[in-house]
Amino acid sequence: MPGPKDLDPSSSPRAMIGAELRHAREKAGLSQTELGEPLFVSGSFIGQLEAGTRRLHLEYAVQIDQILKTDGFFERNCRALARSKYPDHFAEAAEAEAIASGIREYSTLLIPGLLQTEQYAEAVFRAYAPTAPDTEIASLVAARLERARLIDDPTTPLLWTVLDEAVLRRRVGGGLVMAKALQHLAALARVHRIIVQVLPFRAGAHASMHGSLKLMEFEDAPPLSFVDGPNMGKLLDDPATVARHALTFNLLQASALSLQDSLALIESVAEDYEHGEQRPRA
Repeated sequence: MPGPKDLDPSSSPRAMIGAELRHAREKAGLSQTELGEPLFVSGSFIGQLEAGTRRLHLEYAVQIDQILKTDGFFERNCRALARSKYPDHFAEAAEAEAIASGIREYSTLLIPGLLQTEQYAEAVFRAYAPTAPDTEIASLVAARLERARLIDDPTTPLLWTVLDEAVLRRRVGGGLVMAKALQHLAALARVHRIIVQVLPFRAGAHASMHGSLKLMEFEDAPPLSFVDGPNMGKLLDDPATVARHALTFNLLQASALSLQDSLALIESVAEDYEHGEQRPRA
């Protein structure tokens, strides 16, 4: 009988590899726990790999091929998946995000990537890499816009964003860029595609003074959280940690403005940016 077919990494790669892993494991007569033992990981971790919510790393792929006798299938496809369009520190989170049923995110300084306009994203990447060639910036922007197509679906994932007021006030790319970026946010909220709240400066100290936070939920796998910093990020699956992060987000929601007041503030600030750019100079 022929072995499994190598996968196309451009089409739901982790979900397909996960399905193949489940098939190969069950064919070998092993439980998730039994497969996890020689890898020194839990059965739930194997379940996350099979559900596509975690990336299969090369060290595990090589061992799985040996255990399940899959003739290098998982190693080959793992190497193909490593060629991600996203930075290394974010690649695994981006892949999980693509299959999440719900995403909750608190952002301290920037409009979240899924909700950015092209001009806003370009200004962000140019600030990160002021000497990078235009082609490199264009490639990064294209990847971000492709990722944002996730919200083209009218209902999934459920996207709930809490923005610090600093996100609205920090002028990224100039007044007109900010006006269009905030108008885009408001439009998505008005058609009920996203839920957005603003955490105002007057809220004072809050539950996530340490920084931004992303939570992802899945139909058939435990939730994950993602925390990041300059050129680094970590996807977390420890239940206690994820539960703590979920509580943090709930507290942020409670401290933020109502949906109606948040939308009104976003539109008001957008109008200020737009009119400010249109005023004639003395």
